[in-house]
Amino acid sequence: MPFLDALSPLSSTLELVLIALSALTSAISASVGIGGGTLLIIVMAQVMPAVALIPVHGMVQFGSNLGRATLTWRHIDHRLIAAFLPGVVLGALVAAWLLIRLPSGVLELCIALFVLYSCWGPSLPKRHLSNGATLLAGAVTTLLSSLIGASGPLVAAFVKHSQTTPFARVATFAACMSLQHLTKAFVFGFAGFVFRDWLGLMVAMIAAGLLGTWLGLRLLKGLSAERFDSLFKWMLTLLALRLLWMGAVQLIH
Repeated sequence: MPFLDALSPLSSTLELVLIALSALTSAISASVGIGGGTLLIIVMAQVMPAVALIPVHGMVQFGSNLGRATLTWRHIDHRLIAAFLPGVVLGALVAAWLLIRLPSGVLELCIALFVLYSCWGPSLPKRHLSNGATLLAGAVTTLLSSLIGASGPLVAAFVKHSQTTPFARVATFAACMSLQHLTKAFVFGFAGFVFRDWLGLMVAMIAAGLLGTWLGLRLLKGLSAERFDSLFKWMLTLLALRLLWMGAVQLIH
């Protein structure tokens, strides 16, 4: 397949798998609220060179989340986004200057424990959802997103406490993640990553993701608020348990 061969350095078979997976994971994120991006990066990590994993995943997720935010823009909490955006800029600037990580496993464990507390612990007091706390959340999660690739569970746990309806959660989460993933174009461009070598694959995966988003939003309309909340909480919990396992394995080795 000459056309597929020109999309990226990967084989045509792997490209087809990733394009199909982009549609599937976008549908998951649109219908359940989270999980698609993390599933996608897990699979991509098996077949892509490490240097390309986070920037390519970030651009694909930017396209997917932007499409979801556009389709649900009426439900976005614009006041939260206005407070979140300065933190995103701050976090991106720090990431561009400091592309390093904590000891392997520590970040995964910290994020997983926070998500589990958010799902099953007492509700956070309202004062923790102030503009200052929102800005801080934007900065920290953007920095983590550039360093470990997937900050979705952490952002979703934060959005969960500020939005009460399924569409508001999906829309506001998508807007937050769009802003975060967009910064990776600048962070990794500054670090020297050559995006054009992967541009064809990124465009194809974004297009597939838009189709998956459309299908996922159709499914979301059929979910009750109670049903959605249950699925959302258990999806976060499963992702957090996976992060706990990954973190523990890395610390042991």
